[in-house]
Amino acid sequence: MVGLLDAESTNLSTRNSRQYTDLDLFFSKVSSTKDVNKMKNVSAVKRSVRNLVLTNHYEKPFHPEIGSGVRGILFEPMTPVTAVILTEHIENVIENYEPRARLIGVRALPNLDRNAYEVSVEFFVVNAPTELIEMTMMLEVAR
Repeated sequence: MVGLLDAESTNLSTRNSRQYTDLDLFFSKVSSTKDVNKMKNVSAVKRSVRNLVLTNHYEKPFHPEIGSGVRGILFEPMTPVTAVILTEHIENVIENYEPRARLIGVRALPNLDRNAYEVSVEFFVVNAPTELIEMTMMLEVAR
């Protein structure tokens, strides 16, 4: 497999009990079948974690409880207390709504020059518990 940069490249064992798949939300096509591309294993879980963090309450139809509320926190003054609250919201949404990720930690570092937070999320994928996955996102106010 070419182009894999994370644990998915080393997780080709046939002993895996579950394969995680999600649709690619950019709707790129598979050239041979003209079908929508699927994301598998680690990349599917990473995309799901990113989507959970960026989702607000009441955005997901029929599930108003799913969401982190991060966008509302971004309009608060940038203080260490706000960074802790942001971290707690992200931890709660991942622990409650993503059973495929075993969360290790979340860090939110304020970037005063860009009026944004650099958020780092560390977790293990339940199916591939040998490699720590670290995602970094820049959360800023959309104007």
